[in-house]
Amino acid sequence: MSNLVTVTIDSGVATIAMDDGKANVLSHAMWDELEAAFDQAEEAKAIVVLKGRAGIFSGGFDLKEMNKGVENSLILTSRGSKMARRILSFPTPVIAVSTGHCIAMGAFLMLACDYRIGAAGEFKVGLNETIIGMTMHNFGIELARYRLPLNYFNRCVINAEIWSPEDAMPAGFYDRIAPVDSLDKAAEMAAQVFSQLDMKAFNGTKNKSRKAFLELLDECIEADLIAPPM
Repeated sequence: MSNLVTVTIDSGVATIAMDDGKANVLSHAMWDELEAAFDQAEEAKAIVVLKGRAGIFSGGFDLKEMNKGVENSLILTSRGSKMARRILSFPTPVIAVSTGHCIAMGAFLMLACDYRIGAAGEFKVGLNETIIGMTMHNFGIELARYRLPLNYFNRCVINAEIWSPEDAMPAGFYDRIAPVDSLDKAAEMAAQVFSQLDMKAFNGTKNKSRKAFLELLDECIEADLIAPPM
């Protein structure tokens, strides 16, 4: 791997770390490297720990690339949807470690993962699309509907409320929070718990239980490419 994503595989755990030196924006280059990283993890049949850089998991799509025209925006958005969809059906557990701020498509990646650990502190978490003038794509709406508690859905998706890490737990973005200096230990402990599962049974149950949902997401991905948000 090169500049944006590093992969370390040790004792059956693939640690995939995003670091662009800034906001970990999700550009075409970042998607290229993330896809290659997950290919490595899948080939190794490893549990995945997906993390960001110090202070930020991801600030979302690269807006410079989004602003290059409708076609480029649709393709970039579709790549994000396909990556989240891959995580939702990935054959081994995917543990997300939010190392700080987790916004927009970064938060959607968090929602796609099997177990989510957030850093405690003065960080922002949420879906800010309607704040920055973006109508939510179909994929994002359905992923949020699937993972967020019903009483938080409107607040997160339509109202674009932004949460502290502590409040992001009941809102549905995180399963637990940990001090920044304990994130790696928390991820290690989570991976140890997941390693006790029978991976064939895990994969079968994960994909069987999400069959209808994954089919819906595939329809959303196609629809989002045909009709851009209003």
